[in-house]
Amino acid sequence: MAAAAATAGRLLTLCGTASEVRWLRLRGAGLSRTFLQLSSAGAGGGNAIQGRQVSHFIFQPDPECQEYGQTQKMNLFQSITSALDNSLAKDPTAVIFGEDVAFGGVFRCTVGLRDKYGKDRVFNTPLCEQGIVGFGIGIAVTGATAIAEIQFADYIFPAFDQIVNEAAKYRYRSGDLFNCGSLTIRAPWGCVGHGALYHSQSPEAFFAHCPGIKVVVPRSPFQAKGLLLSCIEDKNPCIFFEPKILYRAAVQQVPVEPYYIPLSQAEVIQEGSDVTLVAWGTQVHVIREVASMAQEKLGVSCEVIDLRTIIPWDVDTVCKSVIKTGRLLISHEAPLTGGFASEISSTVQEECFLNLEAPISRVCGYDTPFPHIFEPFYIPDKWKCYDALRKMINY
Repeated sequence: MAAAAATAGRLLTLCGTASEVRWLRLRGAGLSRTFLQLSSAGAGGGNAIQGRQVSHFIFQPDPECQEYGQTQKMNLFQSITSALDNSLAKDPTAVIFGEDVAFGGVFRCTVGLRDKYGKDRVFNTPLCEQGIVGFGIGIAVTGATAIAEIQFADYIFPAFDQIVNEAAKYRYRSGDLFNCGSLTIRAPWGCVGHGALYHSQSPEAFFAHCPGIKVVVPRSPFQAKGLLLSCIEDKNPCIFFEPKILYRAAVQQVPVEPYYIPLSQAEVIQEGSDVTLVAWGTQVHVIREVASMAQEKLGVSCEVIDLRTIIPWDVDTVCKSVIKTGRLLISHEAPLTGGFASEISSTVQEECFLNLEAPISRVCGYDTPFPHIFEPFYIPDKWKCYDALRKMINY
């Protein structure tokens, strides 16, 4: 992938500030260095963790949480490693497996775990996603804890049958005599700035149509560790999508000891009165910027909700907010048609129809394969979201 970027030569990336849209020319050889830059707000250095400019958004860390004891500065992949380390230490039946997992994985999320826990608990598999998930189902059925890694979410589709027709239905078809609820499937997810067709997809909607599994997407290192530990200990098979653009760019203080964030509970991360903004994963940081722009430019107060769990999703929190604000904007990277924003929109339409002041707006990716050099045009960035919000306000 890096070689392809270098060969491509120049990449044009659309960058915006509050007052302008300009073109930056990035050369392939320096792509990884140039794509992740400290924002001007955080350029002063020091120990304080600042917002960080990442491609089309600014990562804003969560407030430091002292509730769970000692914390350590971690990026997102390190918080994943910490969660896996906690699970292996706590549960002697837990095993981690997947392509290149033994040496740390392509994103280094399992680095050091084989040396610490041994090759019988952290090991490689053949390059066969169907086999990885099928193997994980078998391990989970015996009562052990199976943590499978699919190297990219784009490659999860060969395992679709195993997930949808086996893992999701195992408990139901056996009348709860058997289950594989101790299976968790991890996969890097979403855009990364240069991933193109096969390293950028957001396939959560494919699995949202499947009763029997849970689908989770975190927005930050703190959220990632707490949600992943909850997935691992949940009694249902879970798919945990990790925003790979945040692996190194998202940095914040994360508790060293285990802690748990409840699944199927959305979080209101900013209260407001005029518009409800809903997203998950990377897109949460986009709509947080949109909320700031709306307040500054329009005097509009936005309530920002991180859905966190895609299925089963927190209907009550979203509807409660929409009843208050009367307007809803939903944004995700995946294509518009059939995206999970459609499900949220339909449910809110049914539950909150008389409270709506404007049609529900969906700001999503285009109905095309994920492009390479045209990724900046494809991404539902803050400018697209802001334009949709302004139309809602003026409806």
